[in-house]
Formats: sequence, C-alpha cells, structure tokens
Amino acid sequence: MEVPEIQPWLFQIEPLDGESLSHFLGRFRRANDLTPAGLGKAAGLGGAIARWEKFRFNPPPSRQQLEALAKVVGVDADRLVQMLPPAGVWMNLEPIRLCAACYVESPCHQIEWQLKVTQGCDRHKLSLLSECPNCGARFKVPALWVDDWCHRCFVSFGEMAESQKGV
Repeated sequence: MEVPEIQPWLFQIEPLDGESLSHFLGRFRRANDLTPAGLGKAAGLGGAIARWEKFRFNPPPSRQQLEALAKVVGVDADRLVQMLPPAGVWMNLEPIRLCAACYVESPCHQIEWQLKVTQGCDRHKLSLLSECPNCGARFKVPALWVDDWCHRCFVSFGEMAESQKGV
C-alpha cells in the first residue's frame, strides 16, 4: 500500500494596515512555530526570509519570490508588495523606529516608520522613537516583537507614547 505524502497545514495570519513585512513574517512564524529557515524552506526561498526580516531588500524580492511566499502564508503577492518600501524610496535599516501612539491603536510595526523621508508620525505629530525611553535599549527588528514591550526593561510600547515629543 502506498502512503500519500501528508501536506502540512499552517495557521493563516491576516496582515494589518501598513504593517511591515518584517513584523508580518514574525507574527506568521510564531503562529506556526517556524524559524526563519523553516519558513524559507517551506517557500523555497532559502535564507531570504531572515534577510527580509532585517529589512535587507538588496536585491529586492522578485515577483516570483513573493508569489512563492504568498502560497505559503496565504496572502496575495500584491498585498505582500504593500509591506515593502515603495520602489525608489530609501530605508533606514537601523535604528528600528516606532510611533508608540500608533502602536497602541494598531499593534504592528509600520513600514513607513523605516523610510528615510519619514521624520515623525504624521497622524499624531510626534517624533519616532528609536530606543526605549526608560532604559535606552535599541528596538529589535520587528519580526522579534513578541510581547509589545522593551526586551530589556519590559516597559510596554503603549507606556512609551508618553515620552514621545511633538514634531
């Protein structure tokens, strides 16, 4: 008797408005207990997932790569494109930036926060944070944001909004 190959099933995660690819990939991996290498293998992308989680988009993901990822994560490739920086727009790879006031409203890292042209939060008219105002620790890449707080002193991102200055 021939045993058919069992296809693994994955929990589907809906992307949030404005969410960065890094943050989305981290949420998807945690929901499915996957490492970056495991997700890369499932999508046939090798080490690309680990690079993309760190905003390393040089070279940028190809349409073929995004379609392969889309099949695994259950999100349309065009929606994945929206999680990337717009073509021709430069990004800050470091430091990772955050508008804590926005995060309270929608708990995800916004791709626009990493764009070099972004000087502050347009919605709240606040400067972006690049480190914890309590202990000074730089923020980890958004794929690693598990508990919505500083990894060193555990101050919540919501509490950090009080420390943001106007722009």
